[in-house]
Amino acid sequence: MPLIDFILHIDDHLVTIVNNFGAGSYLVIFAIIFIETGLVVFPFLPGDSLIFAAAAMAANPKYGLNVWLLYLVAAGAAIIGDSVNYEIGKWSVHSGAKHSWFNKLINENNRLAAEKFFERHGSITIVIGRFIPFIRTFVPFISGGSKMHYRTFVIYNILGGLLWTALFTGIGYFFGNFPIVKEHFSLIVIAIILVSVVPILIVALKKKLSMRREQQFK
Repeated sequence: MPLIDFILHIDDHLVTIVNNFGAGSYLVIFAIIFIETGLVVFPFLPGDSLIFAAAAMAANPKYGLNVWLLYLVAAGAAIIGDSVNYEIGKWSVHSGAKHSWFNKLINENNRLAAEKFFERHGSITIVIGRFIPFIRTFVPFISGGSKMHYRTFVIYNILGGLLWTALFTGIGYFFGNFPIVKEHFSLIVIAIILVSVVPILIVALKKKLSMRREQQFK
């Protein structure tokens, strides 16, 4: 599938984007990260691996990407995207229920997983959720639909956006051009995704064990 190929070989596709658009590549990167974090129906876009790959290219002078500008662009896209997603979540509570087409666009399993994660960890979920694919797209949406004050949300949003972007920009810039990383980039992307979903699996496992214990004592 084209999308899977794009995600697993984002490094190759990004080279094509940079060669074709030059400085305009920053806008493409901004758009992809903004759409992933800002539009609740696109949680499958490769934010982590995109930042990682772009930072690796920034470490190579031939591509002409500035790592600091890349960081600012990616962080800005993540923070603005989450703010938009918060507003969409807020709108969904008041008006979304009136539009059946909107509810059909939302992946119910991902939404419920994000809700449980949010209930367990509270406001810090906005920061933690940044590092978890799918969850990071639904957390701001759920925050907007809850009674969380926007001032509280925006503090955690900025903190999470800066930390998430710094992590993947840093590891991409310093390690992305190692021969073993370049040769096995697809495996690195899969590893990033797998490591990112570990917190969800831990929460789900704990919840399942807790439910079993409760049933045993009934």
